[in-house]
Amino acid sequence: MTTTPDYLTGFGSHFETEAVAGALPKGRNSPQRPAFGLYAEQLSGSAFTAPRHENRRSWLYRMRPTADHPPFVRYKGASLLAPGTVEEPVAPNRLRWDPPMDLPGNCDFIDGLVTMMANRGPASLEGVAIHLYRAAKSMERRIFANADGEMLIIPQSGALRLFTEMGGLDLAPGWIGLIPRGVRFCVEVDDEARGYVAENHGPSFRLPELGPIGSNGLANPRDFEVPTAAFEDVDGEHQLVQKYLGSLWMTTLDHSPLDVVAWHGNLAPCRYELARFNTIGSISFDHPDPSIFTVLTSPSDTPGRANADFVIFPPRWIVGEDTFRPPWFHRNVMSEAMGLIHGAYDAKAEGFAPGGLSLHNMLSGHGPDVASWNAASTAELKPVKIDGTMAFMVESCWPYVPTRFALDRAQPDYDAAWADFPKAQLPQ
Repeated sequence: MTTTPDYLTGFGSHFETEAVAGALPKGRNSPQRPAFGLYAEQLSGSAFTAPRHENRRSWLYRMRPTADHPPFVRYKGASLLAPGTVEEPVAPNRLRWDPPMDLPGNCDFIDGLVTMMANRGPASLEGVAIHLYRAAKSMERRIFANADGEMLIIPQSGALRLFTEMGGLDLAPGWIGLIPRGVRFCVEVDDEARGYVAENHGPSFRLPELGPIGSNGLANPRDFEVPTAAFEDVDGEHQLVQKYLGSLWMTTLDHSPLDVVAWHGNLAPCRYELARFNTIGSISFDHPDPSIFTVLTSPSDTPGRANADFVIFPPRWIVGEDTFRPPWFHRNVMSEAMGLIHGAYDAKAEGFAPGGLSLHNMLSGHGPDVASWNAASTAELKPVKIDGTMAFMVESCWPYVPTRFALDRAQPDYDAAWADFPKAQLPQ
């Protein structure tokens, strides 16, 4: 599918859209005979009886029901996707990775997925996994669906065109795309594309509460874009690959399953441009908690403790007086997986490159490296704009466990970033 997508705006809103006039029923969801012989099918992203403000579902009007497929069998590709975390005890070490140079080559998005870390099994309906992707070719008559969780796609280099059951999403570096659990999609590329995927097994991502900030700020709902209905009417063999309980399964269809002609509801894929984030910060003193940079959050059962927070560190002005301006040294009950889309991160002078990752698990001491500490401790405190950068963090209350692929490629000298700090000199 190569059509240019159109978009509706709003996060979690109720939408209705049809690619063919008259395809969307009025006044009911499941008429006896839907228009044009279409099939009415509900896609549920929450339990039927979830509270209204938590309830996510959409009605799809498609050319064939999704129940029409032969049995699934094990898929033998994507050997580095969710192969399991290491079985031996995991040390509480800080870890960091250069952009891996040995990600699978000449692959499409599915086979180019590589799991770096995870912290709960999909069957628990909690936790998050972090993957990298490298896509060098388009998915030709191949469709992917993830029954384990929703997928937050974070391009780092190269553009993606996603065609989902509910319409198209163009994603370039600086944008993110959110695909709800179970939604089928394919990925097209013109050139090689790389990036990150945060796979959320827990409650669906939503906008964080604003509290004392007020009614505006951070990621505003109107800046999220949802595709209008578009569909493929293509017969012939198509491969459907589905992630289920950590493994990949496949079946073969005699048609494209991206055949939704109309839909309505509040469960839909969307995209968001990170440059639209309205950054809130200190205008007096002290570096504020990074929670004020939260774009999306997935709550846990404990109020205030996130199953997953997607946090960004965008361009912003720093004006704090008598303040150590980079992130301070800290130990956190949350676990922090960080990536870099472009530029440099202000707490690390070197060693953290775009396309790389770092991991600071719960209560692991971390903060700026020696060079960044020296520079910030002696800097003239005038207003400074941090520009030309975009880092992000997927923070979780569950400790991450790296995969063997990740552990074998971690930087061997990351701890040296905190070596050689001078001892404080107390008065005699």
